[in-house]
Amino acid sequence: MRETTPLDAAHAAMQAAPEDAAPRLRFFETLADAELFLMLTQEAQGETLSPETFEVEEGRFVLAFDREDRLAAFTGRVTAHALLSGRALAAMLAGQGIGLGLNLDVAPSSILIPADALSWLCDTLGHVPAEIEARIAGFAPPEGPGGALVAALEARLAGAGGLAGSAWLARVRYHDGGSGHMLGFVDARPGARAALAKAVGEAVIFSGLGSGALDVGFFAAADPLAQDLESAGHSIALPRPEPRQRPVRAAPGSDPDKPPILR
Repeated sequence: MRETTPLDAAHAAMQAAPEDAAPRLRFFETLADAELFLMLTQEAQGETLSPETFEVEEGRFVLAFDREDRLAAFTGRVTAHALLSGRALAAMLAGQGIGLGLNLDVAPSSILIPADALSWLCDTLGHVPAEIEARIAGFAPPEGPGGALVAALEARLAGAGGLAGSAWLARVRYHDGGSGHMLGFVDARPGARAALAKAVGEAVIFSGLGSGALDVGFFAAADPLAQDLESAGHSIALPRPEPRQRPVRAAPGSDPDKPPILR
């Protein structure tokens, strides 16, 4: 039996409920996190790529596959390609008027993703939560956002182990009378705040709640507010990282924040 990939599963869920936005958002989240084999006209030259492009009735598309054997099955020959993340590919193609043919003819997740959908994905991934300062009056147990948000947060923060000591979801009250929900990080590592806030923002958007539905806070363990947060909040798991040597990948697109150059 052929292996079902995360993109296959996310695509099937999206197709099963075409009117439901939630599985569609999860498909794009899975696409952003996927490693894709992009079909090229020639081997990459440094950070410059020359993707194969195809004109069809729906527009102009590049082709990418979530497994190397799927690329080989499509072409039937050895083909120049680059391995890059879905988010890097979206950033590379955004504004170019070029869509993505994903796993065409070789997998259940075969789909043409139009250029405007890739631009939307790029804009969504580029959203950075605004920084504000507000005086917190207190915390209470969370309400409203339920299991779907918790699951989305834990999935998005699965790779954030070691960036903070702990994370807690709670309802927050501010001295100016405002209230809402907050994900509070305790003892975040220096320099990790922006990455953690961005990860939370993506989790909220792809869970269907929309941007701005969750505040993010950072606290030192010795801060009395941190103790109140831990007493009232729901713990969000932050897996501890396993010590290992990260392999060096020379392939263009290996850094999600540095998309390769499109030629």
